[in-house]
Amino acid sequence: MKPTVRRLALAATALAVLGASACTSGDQDVAAKPTKIEKIGLMVQDMSNPFVSAMDKGAKESAAAIGATVNTQDAQLDLANQNNQIDAFIQQGVDLIVVSAVDESGLQPGIERAKRAGIIVVAVDTPAKGADAVIMTDAVQAGEKSCEYLFSQLGGKGNVLLVDGTPIQTIRDRITGCKNVLPKYPGIKVVGQQASKNDRASGLMVTTDMLTATPDVQGIFGMNDPSALGAVLAVEQGGKSGQVKVTGVDGSPEGVSELQRPGSPFVGTATQNPAEMVRQAVQVGQDIVAGKPPQRQTILIPSELVTRESVGQYAGW
Repeated sequence: MKPTVRRLALAATALAVLGASACTSGDQDVAAKPTKIEKIGLMVQDMSNPFVSAMDKGAKESAAAIGATVNTQDAQLDLANQNNQIDAFIQQGVDLIVVSAVDESGLQPGIERAKRAGIIVVAVDTPAKGADAVIMTDAVQAGEKSCEYLFSQLGGKGNVLLVDGTPIQTIRDRITGCKNVLPKYPGIKVVGQQASKNDRASGLMVTTDMLTATPDVQGIFGMNDPSALGAVLAVEQGGKSGQVKVTGVDGSPEGVSELQRPGSPFVGTATQNPAEMVRQAVQVGQDIVAGKPPQRQTILIPSELVTRESVGQYAGW
């Protein structure tokens, strides 16, 4: 064999050995899944939101039912915080992470680190790439139900505003659902759309801005209850009570109270069930431990409409 050819052959053999070694090392780096769920880490976007408080409640109920502990961490809408929280959970040796991701793509490296450590990861409320499963409200359906009711309450005609939110999948889906209904109502025109920060204060601010720019408005859809209730404040402060109707999404305790307040512009909300999302996430973790992974990667919880007429029958969060 010529020296040059021989050197090439030896180099190829060395690369093959290195490749096989790397594969073996990588396999050894992946820890086994837990045999029992004893420690749960819950990662939420913003504990100031009552929706998240209900998630925490669901986590504690589920943990108590299976004899596990739960550690809830607040990201304060910061992706860097969530990445740090995942690393802390890895160090703590949790068995299951339930996460409401601030960024569905940005958190993927952290989720992959957790899975290599043998931790089961289930996303709730919004997708998170790399998670073993996702439990969320059918957000498109929620947007459709809320806007269908709003447009019908306007008699099928009028100008409406959309109070959008942070660019995560579940919020985009609610706006998509609302817009899905528009072709059925040719007399409805969207005359403004701005993003809030998903809370009442920013909902008030962006709605006030839109009403100032376009005062001829008859309806407002808020993509969650806090932003919708901010819109209610903007309507009342702008002297438009009785002229504008508002709907939201969540079925939150605050939304229920507003539906019960006489004379409020708030007329309906499409429900979510944050506690049930977390309960189902823990059950999925239990099933994975038992060798029964979910048949579908995304599990959707149906949304229901709550109005002034039906609020008395709504069980709430």
